[in-house]
Amino acid sequence: MEITRVRDELHMITLEFGTAYLWQDDHGPTLIDTGIAGSADGIEKAIRTIGPDPTAVRRIVLTHHHEDHTGSAAELARRWSAEVVAHRLEAPVVRREQPAVPPVLSPFEQQLWDGLPPIPPAEPCPVHREVEDGDVLDIGGGAVVVHVPGHTDGSIALHLPGPGVLFTGDLVSNVRGRTGPGVFHTDPALALASFHRLAALPVETAVFGHGDPIAAGASAALRAAAEQHPQV
Repeated sequence: MEITRVRDELHMITLEFGTAYLWQDDHGPTLIDTGIAGSADGIEKAIRTIGPDPTAVRRIVLTHHHEDHTGSAAELARRWSAEVVAHRLEAPVVRREQPAVPPVLSPFEQQLWDGLPPIPPAEPCPVHREVEDGDVLDIGGGAVVVHVPGHTDGSIALHLPGPGVLFTGDLVSNVRGRTGPGVFHTDPALALASFHRLAALPVETAVFGHGDPIAAGASAALRAAAEQHPQV
């Protein structure tokens, strides 16, 4: 486990597999994504290291249903009596009421997919608040839910216009200094359109489901990446 301070209000928690983010403000701490199943103890340890009592976390936001994002959500929600937030289209999969749609893989992605370690299944998790595009959460002065379908049907990003922060989920990655569309999408063309939507947002800081955060100058990096990946 590794903790990275991205900015005063925002810390990245890099887990054995997956990444979670802790945002802190006057409304209390919020956790975005939860890593794979079995990450709950590590996340609590990280939060204590950062500062707050983990039981003060009252909200868990899930960017999408994949097991490396939702694996420990049910366990943490029970421990903290926390509200779980996800998009309306994602909620039935998070609850395990319906199956997930598999990704459409390019030959390169198939190689990556085949090389992944086994990921334990996520426990079914309640979703207490189902959100839609344009909904606003009381995070960072108002976090706008941005529906970015393509990675999954109900993938969301969170845009905090006040502090200029963007949580992209897996729609965007920033691996080894290369910013661009993520991988393992259910609809690659739709994901690319969503990527361009995020690249048009005014942001200073961007954090990703996979890869290093961009603490400053994120808009320029996202726009440059969009130019390298034009829509067909």
